Amino acid sequence: MPDAGSGGVRRRPVYAGVVVVVLALPAGGIVWLFQDELFSPFGDARACEGSTAELPKVISAGGVPLPADASDVHYATLEGTAQVSFLSDRMPDYLHRAGLLPQDAKPFDEQYGSAYALATDEGELPEGLCGPALKGPVWSYISRGPGSGVNVLVERSPVASDRFRSPARAVGTFDIP
Repeated sequence: MPDAGSGGVRRRPVYAGVVVVVLALPAGGIVWLFQDELFSPFGDARACEGSTAELPKVISAGGVPLPADASDVHYATLEGTAQVSFLSDRMPDYLHRAGLLPQDAKPFDEQYGSAYALATDEGELPEGLCGPALKGPVWSYISRGPGSGVNVLVERSPVASDRFRSPARAVGTFDIP
């Protein structure tokens, strides 16, 4: 039996503390590595906090999938409506496919869209949506067809008024089926 003065009794708590630290380090690393999946709604890193519905892997705004090159995608859902933010270099094609801009129309034709009140390099992010903000100037497209219900804000180039930024951030708002 160890003598109370020899320190043998004290070694067990020290060993237990070392074991706890050794086990906590990998556990903390795993939590850090998978934090987006563990703490995001639905385990989807694209979903913003407070979202009430999960969107599919391939997001379709009004039945039209986001551009194939869409990146930095974030979404917020609430009460049957979704807002999706993404970056793309394929904005004209996306707007044509979504029916917001006829094939033969110019992207900034005021018959199909309008300037959105956001000054050059001023930022705005709709309430509830996470991720980077839209930077002005911005152009707004609103679907006018029956049952369409898609609105899209797209960043314009701050130097060439007839072009989009490259890549351009867009925020689409649409009803969830």
